[in-house]
Amino acid sequence: MSLTTVDQGLLGPQAQYTGFKNRIINGAMMIDQRNAGASVTAPVTFPVDRFVQEFAGGGVLTSQQSTDAPSGFTNSLKTTVTTVDSSIAAGDYYQLTHNIEGYNVADFNLGSANASGFIVSFWVKASQTGTYSVALSNSDGSRCYPSTFTINSANTWEYKTITVPATTAGTWLTTNGKGLSLRIGFVYGSSFNGATVNTWGTFSVFANSFATTTNNMMGTSGATFYITGVQLEKGSTATSFDYRPYGTELALCQRYYTKSYDMGVVPSTANPTNNYGLISGSVGAANSTSLKSVTVVYPVPMRTQGTVTLYDIAGNINKASNDNVGSYTNNQAASVYNGGERSFGVFINNGVSCATLAFFYTASAEL
Repeated sequence: MSLTTVDQGLLGPQAQYTGFKNRIINGAMMIDQRNAGASVTAPVTFPVDRFVQEFAGGGVLTSQQSTDAPSGFTNSLKTTVTTVDSSIAAGDYYQLTHNIEGYNVADFNLGSANASGFIVSFWVKASQTGTYSVALSNSDGSRCYPSTFTINSANTWEYKTITVPATTAGTWLTTNGKGLSLRIGFVYGSSFNGATVNTWGTFSVFANSFATTTNNMMGTSGATFYITGVQLEKGSTATSFDYRPYGTELALCQRYYTKSYDMGVVPSTANPTNNYGLISGSVGAANSTSLKSVTVVYPVPMRTQGTVTLYDIAGNINKASNDNVGSYTNNQAASVYNGGERSFGVFINNGVSCATLAFFYTASAEL
């Protein structure tokens, strides 16, 4: 029997198993369980998994998954100004946020004498040149690292890096709460901006903790901002993007949000052409006039007990459908019980005989 020879370079002092190198989940913007690529406009919403569009003020942002991407990527997150804010009030803000679970950055040892520095890298394209804000912070915004990046050429993909030194101060969660937050800022009002850049600081709930920006994005109707390839890794040198298998990336997202609809189906869609998500045959007390119930097991354990929303086959919220020998009755009141990180129960008790209990669900345990 012959032995496999291992290249000497693989055993050198610089060789290491990278594993979960990129602590950002869905940094390539490939997973969009909620919207299936459709645009969303709301003060707080997820245009793609794990990235939150947030704004407060007179302007409005619309975001969606896009196929406009630099070489090596297939998707990006596109944000468009659909209502301008020509006079930024003190409390206004417009940003994208990604929250990293404490378990996933526990090895950074933030706030201790053994803290590690890290680096953020990403690809960006914007219609408005000038400076934009980047901020890294702990869960309550009391410890922040404000920085900036510059769009040099309009409507051109540019690669940016932000090097963040170690911080030995502050309180940092290392469990299933917010361990580290990344914010990409378009514009902030005077209550939030004005921070000294590229140095760790102590603040009170993000007050004046962001860098002042010079772009004119919120003052220009139709202004656009694209981002992809977002990576946050330990060390001071940005490395190539950490591509993970699609199924692995999806499972990572499902810890925070999951659904029983097929990937390309938006939740609440009526009578989708795919199967009915979850149909329980002969469960509980089926074919009787008493309780009909079923237990649902999540595809992966969720970060914490999920907030479950039910949909019947017609798309009615917090309802289920009865099936009595192939004839569905929709809009049946349904309840969730015994929810946890791994499963939840559903029941209806409407006094109607049924063979199966049919419904779809979404569950959220976002940070």
